[in-house]
Formats: sequence, C-alpha cells, structure tokens
Amino acid sequence: MTASDERHDMTGRHRRADLAAAFRWAARLDMHEGVANHFSLMTGRGRFVINPANRHFSRIRASDLLELDLAAPPASDQSSASQPSAGQPSDLPDPTAWGLHAGLHRACPHAVCAMHVHSPYATVLACLADPVLPPIDQNSAAFFRRVAVDTHYGGLALEQEGARCARLLDDPAIKVLLLGNHGVLVIGADPAETFDRLYHFERAARTYILALQTGRPLAILSDEVAERTARQIEAYPEQGAGHLAELRAMLDAEGSDYAT
Repeated sequence: MTASDERHDMTGRHRRADLAAAFRWAARLDMHEGVANHFSLMTGRGRFVINPANRHFSRIRASDLLELDLAAPPASDQSSASQPSAGQPSDLPDPTAWGLHAGLHRACPHAVCAMHVHSPYATVLACLADPVLPPIDQNSAAFFRRVAVDTHYGGLALEQEGARCARLLDDPAIKVLLLGNHGVLVIGADPAETFDRLYHFERAARTYILALQTGRPLAILSDEVAERTARQIEAYPEQGAGHLAELRAMLDAEGSDYAT
C-alpha cells in the first residue's frame, strides 16, 4: 500500500467512524424510529456505505456499515426470499434504504452523505397541510428557501419512489427534502455537515411546532433578514465539524465502540 493509499484508507475509516457516531447520537436524541431509518455516505468510484437492515442506531459501529455498488442492486432488492428473518440483524440493506439512497446518490453527485429519519418534529411538520417552515428564529432562517417539500407521498421508498424523491434534490442549493406524510432527508458534503444540518432542522421544526401550540401570532422574519441569516450561517466556519468532533469526544470518553 502506498503512502497515498494509506492516507485515503485513514480518511475513509475516519469518515465511517463519523457516520457511526452520527447514528449513535441520533438514537440518543430520539431522532430514529426502531430500525427503519438510514444514513449513507459515498466512498468513491460509484460505491457507498449504508447501515444494514434491522440494526438499531444505538448499536451501529463503523465496521457494520455495508459497502455497496450503485450499479449492482443487492439481493435484498430482488427477492423477498433473501430478506432477513424478522427481528434479525442483516448483512443486507433494508430495501427502502437501497431504493432511497441509491437513487439519490445516482441522481445527485453533490449528495455525498445522506441521512433519512422519522424524527418527531420534522415528521409532525411533514404531516401538516402547509408543511413550509417559516423563518421565525435563527435556526429556521438557516433553511429559508433551502428546503424542498414533497407533497406526493406514494408509499414505501422502493426503487421508483426513491428515484422520484431524488429528483427533488437536483438543485445543489437545496440540502433538505421534507418528505410529506413521512419524515425528512438531509444531504451534505460529509457526515459532520449533514448531521449538523439534520440536528438544526429538527430543532427549527421543534421551535415552530411549539410556537404553533401557543395559539399566538407568529413573528416571522422578513425575506431579506431570513436570506441574510441563511447566507451567514452557510459561511460560518467549521460549525458541523466542531459539533461532531465534540459528540465523538463524548462517546470516546464513555468507552463507546462506535468507531470499531
């Protein structure tokens, strides 16, 4: 192995550990749903890693992640006979994970990392007749005109549904897809950026839902202020990297095996 290969391998292992840490912290924040949700990360040359079916987020390790070829659907997508037994961990991805993430990575090269969850507040937002998140605070302003909303839920995100959803993220400026009647899908350049964006979108949705519950009028920021805030946050240095580094430090201090 050359020095360049070693550096690439170390970078790949670090990014997989970052993704595993994001799984662990999503579970702590109750942003997951059973064993149904999924995160993925492109590894180069048409390949990506994703969590295996029936594995709880709180148990995911870097070594558990499956590396798949975008051009080669796994057996789980071809035959129900190859599905894991109910309640058993799998060495295959969930069919909806393949359908949604493979379709996304094929259609959107800028989506290096993708995280899909049924987090509580984003899912409540996705269930409203008007699911648009207004800029009522700094967090929600960060997503001003940067969220695509899918209002045509068509069932489980198998191959055809996944491809349809991916087309809604073809604009590189859009980093969040609110899946109507379903949940949320967030993309980014790496696990740190993507998880930070997912975390703050859920926080923004929580603030909005709680504000609605007061029954009082909302103080919505002007378009000018909201856009300025969004651009300032996009240019803010190393926010996502610093966030995930601290989460990893806390997991490491606890003796967590996420990076193994």
